[in-house]
Amino acid sequence: MQRDLRTTPLYQEIERHFLRIHEPAFGKTSWAFDAQASPDGTRIAFTGSRWDKLEGTPNTRICVADVASGTFQEATAGPHDDRSPRWSPDSSRLAFLSDRAERHRTQLYLLEAGRMGEAVATPVVDHVVEYLSWSPDGERILLGVAGAGADLAGVEGSGRAGREDQAGAPPWLPTVDSTEATERWRRAWVYDVNARRVDPASREGLNVWEAAWCGQEDFSAIGSEGPAEDLWYVAVLALIDADTGKERVLYRSEHQLGLPAGSPSGGRLAVLEALCSDRWVVAGDIVLVDPATGAPTRVDTNGVDVTHQAWRDDDHLAYVGIRGLDTVFGEYDAATGAATDLWVTTESCGDLYPTFSVAGPDALATVVQGYERFAEVTLLQEVKPNRILALEHDGSRYLSEVAGRLERVAWSAPDGLEIQGFVAVPERPGPHPMVTMVHGGPVAAYTELWGMRSSLGSLLVSRGFAVFYPNPRGSSGRGQAFAAMVDGDMGGADVGDILSGIDALVQRGVADPARLGVAGGSYGGFMSTWITSRTDRFAAAAAISPVTDWYSQHFTSNIGFWDADFLQASPTEAGNAYFERSPVFSASKVRTPTLVTAGLLDQCTPPGQAVEFYRALVEQGVEAALVQYPHEGHGVRNFPAAIDLCTRVVGWFERFMPPGAPEA
Repeated sequence: MQRDLRTTPLYQEIERHFLRIHEPAFGKTSWAFDAQASPDGTRIAFTGSRWDKLEGTPNTRICVADVASGTFQEATAGPHDDRSPRWSPDSSRLAFLSDRAERHRTQLYLLEAGRMGEAVATPVVDHVVEYLSWSPDGERILLGVAGAGADLAGVEGSGRAGREDQAGAPPWLPTVDSTEATERWRRAWVYDVNARRVDPASREGLNVWEAAWCGQEDFSAIGSEGPAEDLWYVAVLALIDADTGKERVLYRSEHQLGLPAGSPSGGRLAVLEALCSDRWVVAGDIVLVDPATGAPTRVDTNGVDVTHQAWRDDDHLAYVGIRGLDTVFGEYDAATGAATDLWVTTESCGDLYPTFSVAGPDALATVVQGYERFAEVTLLQEVKPNRILALEHDGSRYLSEVAGRLERVAWSAPDGLEIQGFVAVPERPGPHPMVTMVHGGPVAAYTELWGMRSSLGSLLVSRGFAVFYPNPRGSSGRGQAFAAMVDGDMGGADVGDILSGIDALVQRGVADPARLGVAGGSYGGFMSTWITSRTDRFAAAAAISPVTDWYSQHFTSNIGFWDADFLQASPTEAGNAYFERSPVFSASKVRTPTLVTAGLLDQCTPPGQAVEFYRALVEQGVEAALVQYPHEGHGVRNFPAAIDLCTRVVGWFERFMPPGAPEA
């Protein structure tokens, strides 16, 4: 496999494919996320993505849509990235984050609602501001601040929160990790709007992963006694006085905690509790925690794995989540203890998992999307979706034409358990060569998103492949007991779930049994290297940012706690799951040609994982290729590296299982 593919016909075809998608929208907002309705219900602010050229990642701008007219304007102009708009409680101001002053060093800015475009910088906070929220009275803004060396979650691409290299510093300077590195910590800060002053609000020595107001004077925090990424898995829920920094631990869990939400008066506090693989990927149960006593009450949401929540008022908690393959909006009445479905849709909203914002007393704002529905800023009013703004363009219409159709599928696993998923099928007669795309996690889920949130998947369909998206045991949307089935059994029964789904699609005539491939990133990368040691039925495999050796993963990854917890074993003891479930130690059983890729900046599944498996396959005489991207982390996110990755993966599958008529 050659290093530079840019002059090859395949690379140029795929480059044209991406240009046809993005070029029609160059220079203007072409996607929306993080929709935030003004409390008076007249406007919806959102973060808009825009490409000016196909390099790097899209820039982001703060956009404001008028609910009555359905028109919008870009309220900011950068440079660099503006994101995370948040309205003041009286709708008069819009706070947002931007790195316009210094690349990668995000700070807080304010816009007057009637003077869009004239952002006012607030006092600079040391390091990087990651998120913000207004106090219920609008007098203070809570800020989550990360040191430049703080770890990013795997879902964010891994790496560091800010640029660690200093301007003018020599390129030979080393990177340094140590237990005393202060730039790795996260703290809560508070900006006083009237005094124009910003101060730390949590103590040194407490790493605050997330924080949210709980009344006017206190905020809740997910915190740990150290900044290492794997300590998030054992973080606790605390209540902190915003003036004194004094804290009380309210709740500890055997699982993970995320997305705390306090009622306006501070009388109620909700937190999500879930078995989680990654920080920020939380889908689970709502637990109400009494701010005075810490007493927990679990909320019955009628089978919904909740992914986002927010209080409408002191008694009503709105939420959204996944039930099966559906997206469900609901509301919990704390006075009566009843939870009610508000809207159920087969499509989704948000980005990876469903999100929303409260829009006054009786509406919610979100960005709805589906496999054939491009981003639509939407108000959910009186249990009905009201489209405010559609962003489709010639590029999105092109992709819709070539990405085939998406179908829901269900089948029985070898033990009789029903498993669900999706399959994207080209608009041509089958059976098709089929690539099974295994999601990350393992605690995550496929929902119906635009292009299934995968430029690679829709590209494969456009070139004649079917793409199978299974949600095996361990996936979200089926309750915590279903998610826990993978805990202690990674690469066990979930393998049977996937293989039986492939069997079902072969029997239906969707997939050609002689042309089956498997691919995935992160846990999907692990599965793409592991499943080929369980069966020789795959013609080709592509593993992106995989785990292949649990021993070295534990000691080189920034989430070593996670693998010990999910393997239910110790790397200091020989012969347990660390050995038995490591693909590299089963490489002698693999006969499938395998492409392995990695980002050299990845701290979540470090690049050595890909190197180990590649070399193990070479020793066994199996056809393999190793591709490492110098400026990428967990996954490949930047153009043109993303074109290169897609070219290599597509070329790999077209070589070993080409589309066309199946062999007689």
